[in-house]
Amino acid sequence: MTILQDIINRKARGTKSLAVLLDPDKVASGTVDQLAQLTTPSGIDFIFVGGSLLMEDHFEEVVKEIKAKITLPVVLFPGSPSQLSNSADAVLFLSLISGRNPDLLIGQHVIAAARLRRMNLEVIPTGYMLVDCGRPTTATYISHTLPLPWDKPGIAAMTALAGSYLGLQIMYLDGGSGAQRPVSAEMIAGVRETVTCPLIVGGGIRTTEAAREAWKSGADVVVIGTAWESNPEMLIEVKETSLMN
Repeated sequence: MTILQDIINRKARGTKSLAVLLDPDKVASGTVDQLAQLTTPSGIDFIFVGGSLLMEDHFEEVVKEIKAKITLPVVLFPGSPSQLSNSADAVLFLSLISGRNPDLLIGQHVIAAARLRRMNLEVIPTGYMLVDCGRPTTATYISHTLPLPWDKPGIAAMTALAGSYLGLQIMYLDGGSGAQRPVSAEMIAGVRETVTCPLIVGGGIRTTEAAREAWKSGADVVVIGTAWESNPEMLIEVKETSLMN
């Protein structure tokens, strides 16, 4: 079964999924070992790997370490065509549909296509929508795009609908790294009511309550970033919360 089909099947069953996002630049010594110890009790479903801007040249090494120590599916969340690894299981082929930068709508994808053709990665067409969650983020700066207004769920809903009409298979609402607040419940609900494809939500989710609110509003996959490192028990609490929705 493909990872995309697994996510679709989970959605059909009403099963909420949890992903942990690892930024290779922020993976310290022991981080992967710590996460590996938490995978079973926390019930994590996916490991996402990637970042908007990588300062260190060890992307491949990080992916290989994760695959060697964690049995969960590893899905690339690439900030550029350089963030591809045949050691992973799949890649979110992100089209930044919230912006108007043609390079991130199709340009970078053309550059990546030749490499992907030679790889064994599952390619998942993904509509990526950056949301203004209280402060400028690296993703906003690097992408040269304006994020969606936090309090305009209708814009997000129609953007997602346009993406689904273009054939994108998953929608991803993201506040970005360092977001001051999560994507609003109203925006998540608005997108959920408008498109039928799976919905991923991340950025600014630092508490169990924030994760619960995202799932309750319609997210199928909630993504936790670095918040778990200062509170590892959070992952266990968050997954328990998903079972209550």
